Amino acid sequence: MRVPVKPLLMFKLKYCGYCRRVEKYLEEIFSEKPHLRAIPLEIVDEAREPDRSRQYDYYYVPTFYMEDVKLYEGAMKKEDVERVLEIAFES
Repeated sequence: MRVPVKPLLMFKLKYCGYCRRVEKYLEEIFSEKPHLRAIPLEIVDEAREPDRSRQYDYYYVPTFYMEDVKLYEGAMKKEDVERVLEIAFES
């Protein structure tokens, strides 16, 4: 029996072009690799939840965390997003 996948936390800003691109990549990757949809993914808009966002150490968005570990920060290519998802899926 497979152990549940660790959840991912993504910080973003509504008007961030890099964040919108990552959200598009997520849709594409989930379509191409449906097994990755099993990853619990919470997307936090730092403008809407500033107190929560300040609890994490990052400067650029998008930023991905798995538990308290930062997996990626800043502009991402589709391959980077896929790598983050695979790390979460395999852990």
